[in-house]
Amino acid sequence: MQRHIDINDYNYELPDERIAKFPLEERSSSKLLVYDNGSISESHFRNVADYLPEGAMLVFNNTRVVRARIVMHKASGARIEVFCLEPHNPADYERAFQQRDQSEWSCIVGNLKKWKEGEVGIDFDYRGEPHTLRATIVERGTREHIVRFNWSAECSFGELLEALGRIPIPPYLNRESEEIDNTRYQTVYARYEGSVAAPTAGLHFTESLIEEMRAKGYGFEGVTLHVGAGTFLPVKDDNAAEHPMHTEHFSVTLDTLEALRAKAECIVAVGTTSVRTLESLSALAWRIRQHGDADQDRVVGQWELYDIPADFAGGEVLDVLIDYMRVKGMKQLKAATQIMITPLGYRFRIVRYIITNFHQPKSTLLLLVGAYVGDDWHRIYDYALGHDFRFLSYGDSSLLKVTTKG
Repeated sequence: MQRHIDINDYNYELPDERIAKFPLEERSSSKLLVYDNGSISESHFRNVADYLPEGAMLVFNNTRVVRARIVMHKASGARIEVFCLEPHNPADYERAFQQRDQSEWSCIVGNLKKWKEGEVGIDFDYRGEPHTLRATIVERGTREHIVRFNWSAECSFGELLEALGRIPIPPYLNRESEEIDNTRYQTVYARYEGSVAAPTAGLHFTESLIEEMRAKGYGFEGVTLHVGAGTFLPVKDDNAAEHPMHTEHFSVTLDTLEALRAKAECIVAVGTTSVRTLESLSALAWRIRQHGDADQDRVVGQWELYDIPADFAGGEVLDVLIDYMRVKGMKQLKAATQIMITPLGYRFRIVRYIITNFHQPKSTLLLLVGAYVGDDWHRIYDYALGHDFRFLSYGDSSLLKVTTKG
């Protein structure tokens, strides 16, 4: 089937001064644009509960950003930056962070022309003893390279990154990471290490706001999707349907699915990564319905959900997954997704409402917004630009409500 989406239809002028380079002093003081079935208003994020259905279930992405950028040097003194994207050997995130002595990762390498062969390294102290972290490229690719790390200190690779690495803030901020980014480019509920970019819609929540909302009857559940650097890749082809989506790993527990089933009609996805995770569940459930198995090792394809019957959605999807996991004795479902949500006939199956920041022009994330609100994305972004909203990762937020979805 031929698909065509003119990415130029999802372009707008974003002045550099509208990109928030730093976070506000207080997370929930950011502005909130509320889109409600065509009407647009504004408030502050601390008031988000005023615009949500009573008892709604909010779904966070509880991934944690790792200090994935390591500045190393060759013996000649040449500065080499190694950006760890995802584990290669072992490929499992949890095991990779627990590795001692050696670990292999898929990486982007800065100043690669200076690193033709041999090792690069960085010296560090551990428990009062001098040590060196060394790195060697074992397999070269076009954009990403497999890098093997070796170290002698009695610590895990996760501990090394925490001590030696830097937070990988988005490239469009055009600055080096600073101390403030170590805490503010991280959600207050971040739990599982694995992301190289924050699920930024969640940056507006404070612990006190979450507690206040819980007291009012709102539910909160977490899913985990480790955000990769591919989220920043621009759509280069005029036909956005030709853009190859990156793969991101996700997991969700049986307890979370059961909690979502009880609130299937009012699920609020906090961020596009939560949207991608929740919507990808429908593909796994359809595989079970058709073949008796979720086939978790197979990545949810870029267009897989477009070929599933439109009425397979909501509670039915969750019931299939819950029954499957109970029979199999599974507490957690792990898979990976390349899902691309576009205005090209996508039907939202799990997500009812979306909380999200304002995205880059001609991006796959803007296509996702367009899939949800239709052409009204123009009105939303025009309003935000005309009313001093701050854009992108450290910028302001929006609550999108289209009650006819689903």
